[in-house]
Amino acid sequence: MDEDTRYEAVRSRDGRFDGEFFFGVTTTGIYCRPSCPAVTPRRHNVRFFATAAAAQGCGFRACRRCRPDAVPGSAEWNARADVVGRAMRLIGDGVVDREGVAGLADRLGYSARQVQRQLTAELGAGPVALARAQRAHTARTLLQTTELPVTQIAFASGFASVRQFNDTVREVYARTPSDLRAAAPGRSRAARRGGTPTAGIPLRLAHRGPYQAGPVFDLLAHEAVPGVEEVSGTPGRRIYRRTLRLPYGTAVAAVDERPGNRGRSSGAHPGGWLDARLHLTDPRDLTTAVQRLRRLFDLDADPYAVDERLAADPRLAPLVAARPGLRSPGAADPEELAVRAVTGRVEAERLVRRYGKALDAPCGTLTHLFPEPAVLAEAEPHGTLGALTAALADGAVRLDPGADRDDAEAALRALPGLDGTTVAAIRTRALGDPDVAPPGADIPDSWRPWRSYGVRHLRCAGELER
Repeated sequence: MDEDTRYEAVRSRDGRFDGEFFFGVTTTGIYCRPSCPAVTPRRHNVRFFATAAAAQGCGFRACRRCRPDAVPGSAEWNARADVVGRAMRLIGDGVVDREGVAGLADRLGYSARQVQRQLTAELGAGPVALARAQRAHTARTLLQTTELPVTQIAFASGFASVRQFNDTVREVYARTPSDLRAAAPGRSRAARRGGTPTAGIPLRLAHRGPYQAGPVFDLLAHEAVPGVEEVSGTPGRRIYRRTLRLPYGTAVAAVDERPGNRGRSSGAHPGGWLDARLHLTDPRDLTTAVQRLRRLFDLDADPYAVDERLAADPRLAPLVAARPGLRSPGAADPEELAVRAVTGRVEAERLVRRYGKALDAPCGTLTHLFPEPAVLAEAEPHGTLGALTAALADGAVRLDPGADRDDAEAALRALPGLDGTTVAAIRTRALGDPDVAPPGADIPDSWRPWRSYGVRHLRCAGELER
């Protein structure tokens, strides 16, 4: 998109582009999402940015009306396989906060200087600035949904000091942390009584465009491994719950099937969210947990681009019309997904019962974490499962958000007993690749770069086996 096209999207308040770019208004010093309901500024007063971090770096503050930091992420970062796309996925997973820029660069196989240069050249912000913007959003979420002390929120958000936290919040939101907390929209009685991470952090997981929640929950219910996952309720009103192993602790996540805000329109294009709640043992894991849920539910997808391409095929056109906004689910834990792709649901349940780590306090039917690859590699070292878990444990196979997808596939294919169908499933789900065709299926190249979504349409319609 050139800048004139972007301005037309702003003029029409087109929600399709929320998260794809941001615009700042030089006369007010505020930056917004394209669908912001405020009066459209004059063209010569508008500057465009690829990321919120770039807008913040130029001195713009987040709009209080449209809350641009809360938009879905750009679908581009999940689709791209280059270093910028891989870096953005890793930053979203909290790698810079945990390991610094050096750790990010090491995972990407580049020098820190090269990563800084590429991100700044393309996105207008380096890894530190991108991580800072993400920390600010985490801080706002914790301030407005919990009663944690401000000092604890500062470190839970990833800031190195309370002073850095205070300065960043003031710069990004033009409010002090206390003011931001007091201004929380719809602040509930429960929050005022003392909502804490142990009571669960309520979240809205935003998505752009239509969202077919039913097929996603159908798949999750079909695959659910007892002890680790459960899907309760009736179709249309289900809740998915699961345990998560995170860098600093554990979590239990719950996501509601009913999309929120279905009546609102951003221009001619509605958006919305899925309601979720996170019970964290350590609030520093909030950002990582949210990103893993977003990948599982494919919430950063661009359904307009996907549907436009796939609907051009006569075979898929009626399927797309029947299920606009169909998603291609990912994985909350890529290594767990790979193991389950090899073993199947029944065997995965046995592994959980035998080797999974029990939660300190069971949460309903959720009692365990899925066993780590190193534990499985030592306990059952033979066969395909043993080869896979050993490769995951020693890093010979990498499935983290920054993994090179082609390298990961080649490493998987080198393992004994892994067939092409299983490797394709791992690449689609664990690596979040939007453009995978299972071997032997009649999937034309004209569906690129969204073949994974075309496969989902065929499977939902019963034209292709799961």
